[in-house]
Parts: sequence; structure tokens; C-alpha cells
Amino acid sequence: MSRIITIGREFGSGGRELARRIADILGIAYYDREIITEISKRTSLSEKYIQNVAEQKPVIPFPIHTGRTFWAVIPDYGQDVQKQQHDVIREIAGKSDCVIVGRGADYILRDSKPYRIFVYSDDEAKLRRCRENSSSDYGKGAEMSDKELAKRISQINKARADYYEFYTGQKWGDKANYDLCVNTSCVSDLGKLARAVASMC
Repeated sequence: MSRIITIGREFGSGGRELARRIADILGIAYYDREIITEISKRTSLSEKYIQNVAEQKPVIPFPIHTGRTFWAVIPDYGQDVQKQQHDVIREIAGKSDCVIVGRGADYILRDSKPYRIFVYSDDEAKLRRCRENSSSDYGKGAEMSDKELAKRISQINKARADYYEFYTGQKWGDKANYDLCVNTSCVSDLGKLARAVASMC
């Protein structure tokens, strides 16, 4: 059976970097945005659109009133993206040992018994990490006030929680749903932490 490690993470916690380092240490495949790229190849949808849809719970259609009420007929690309995402995650997990970031992979692959990790940190650490890291993972945090950035972080994490809870029926970040919960608030060396975590997987 393949070694599968899934990593859920709060935005600003350093979870993505930790996941990549764990994969490098163990010498196994790493999947995150690669999943979006693969879905784009299989559909006519852009990677940007898929990224926006892939971690959002579906929006319930609403009636449009023009003299009489009717339901707008809109192609349900969101559900198609979710199906493709589930298929891709199952396929890559079946190919080789791997680390998969986010997207409810811990639940999708529950029958394969992955090692499930959740990475979190306190609000101050999230702000600091976003300020210090100029990568696309954290967007343009350096250009925002603390209040604006904190609000943005909160919005992203709420969206992740809503998505996870909608599709799994489980609470995002609940320690009962993971094998290891990692607090990166006081961690200055993610490489050292990754080596410690990798030794447990």
C-alpha cells in the first residue's frame, strides 16, 4: 500500500511549505496546484476558474423574476470540478507515495488510511508569515494594513472550513479528524519541523 500523507492547513500557517519539505525529505511526490492543472487539462475550464471553484462550497441557484418565477438554467461546472478533483486525487494516490495538500483529500482517501496532518497557528503568527513571505501563496499581504490582512486571512480560512464541512460532514481543524495537529506559531525553522514530522509518517 502506498504511503499517503494529507495536509490540511490554515492560510498563513506555513502548511504548504511544510508539506513540500516533508515530501522532499521522504523523496515522494508532492501535489497541490498540480491537481488544478490536471483538472484543467481534462476540461475546457481555466486553471483560475477551477482554483476559485475547487475550494468553495456550491452556491444554491436562485429564482429570477421576469413576470413569472423560473429557475435559471446554469451549467453546473462546480459539481463537475468536484468530481474531476475527486478522480484526480484518487488516481495520484494510487500511483505512488505522495503528499497531498488540502482539497479534502484526507476524507476523499479515507479508505486508503492516509496519515492526516492539520497545520495551524495563532493570528499574530499568520500576520507575520504573510508579511515576511512575498510568494503567491500569500498574495499582496505586504500592501494591506494589519486589519485588512487579518480580515483577508479570516475570509480564506472560513471558505476552507465551509468547503471542508460541506463536502465531508466533518469539522475542519477538529483534532478528532487528524492523526497529527501541528501548531507553527512559534516555529522559526520549518525545515527542522518537517524532519520531525516526516519521521512520524
